[in-house]
Amino acid sequence: MSEQTPNGPAPVAAAPPTPQSPVPATAPAAAPVAAPAAATVSPPTMPAAEPASDVRDALARLRGEVGKAVVGQDAAVSGLVIALLCRGHVLLEGVPGVAKTLLVRTLSAALSLDTKRVQFTPDLMPGDVTGSLVYDARTAQFSFREGPVFTNLLLADEINRTPPKTQASLLEAMEERQVTVDGTPRPLPDPFVVVATQNPVEYEGTYPLPEAQLDRFLLKLTLPLPERADEVEVLARHAAGFDPRDLRGAGVRPVADAAALARARAEVARVQVAREVLGYAVDVCRATRQSPSLALGVSPRGATALLATSRAWAWLSGRTYVTPDDVKALAHPTLRHRVQLRAEAELEGVTAESVLDSVLASVPVPR
Repeated sequence: MSEQTPNGPAPVAAAPPTPQSPVPATAPAAAPVAAPAAATVSPPTMPAAEPASDVRDALARLRGEVGKAVVGQDAAVSGLVIALLCRGHVLLEGVPGVAKTLLVRTLSAALSLDTKRVQFTPDLMPGDVTGSLVYDARTAQFSFREGPVFTNLLLADEINRTPPKTQASLLEAMEERQVTVDGTPRPLPDPFVVVATQNPVEYEGTYPLPEAQLDRFLLKLTLPLPERADEVEVLARHAAGFDPRDLRGAGVRPVADAAALARARAEVARVQVAREVLGYAVDVCRATRQSPSLALGVSPRGATALLATSRAWAWLSGRTYVTPDDVKALAHPTLRHRVQLRAEAELEGVTAESVLDSVLASVPVPR
């Protein structure tokens, strides 16, 4: 099985890779515990990885199950697993037809999680997402009818095609994991993850997400067009009778469930982070605030998100401590949507990716 980070592919052995070959949206319940001094070092020979737990083995098999239906998107699978481990939300960006919807459906099938899809359109109302009170003529009372947000994986398809009022209907759900209707809070299932998609090339009739809502997403993952070999494999599967609506017929089987994810999150919370590594993550985020190309840098919430995703990646890599390379590996997907370019920088062709590359190159790595 090959391992892939949210940034790109890398060869790997049976266990997840070391950071050189490189998913809670909230801070861990317990304060990070300082790791031994060796945890901050990235020598040529790293200490042996901890024995893989059962849940880590199950999540390692997840990529193979998703691969039965989706070809060539291993990096996005890794990012979605990281988000589930962190109880965070994901913004998927890609042109139409790169299997964004199929990816989420297959992931939920392989994890025995409930999933619902909402097609965001200009006429969609907030109650169509959260649910609303419905009058029952038989009882002469109002009863609450749950909306599609009451699920484990909510696919918010083309979220930028609906007005801000409807976009905002997800804010409470994403942050508080509840929906309040008529003054009554109603908790959402656990886990609850929003996977929103948007088209990066078509902007007519769209409502770009405001920075405050973008900051609610733990990760922004980009789904590229497949390589030629992968695209040939997609066509070969369809020629052989593959039906994307019949995942069971494609051989997709559950390898984990919500209880396994809860155990995995508990193990991630025990991953240690040395103070030097904490300082490195903070320095990376602070450097974005000083970049002349950016009008808006990464907030402390972004630094907390970077810590959470780095811990999840370290755990997936079979270690009980975070290294600076873990921080580097998750910097792009965790921070790319939390920075805002200056207009003059955009005119010069500067991108968020290039700014983050410069930041990572300029911030000293602890040794």
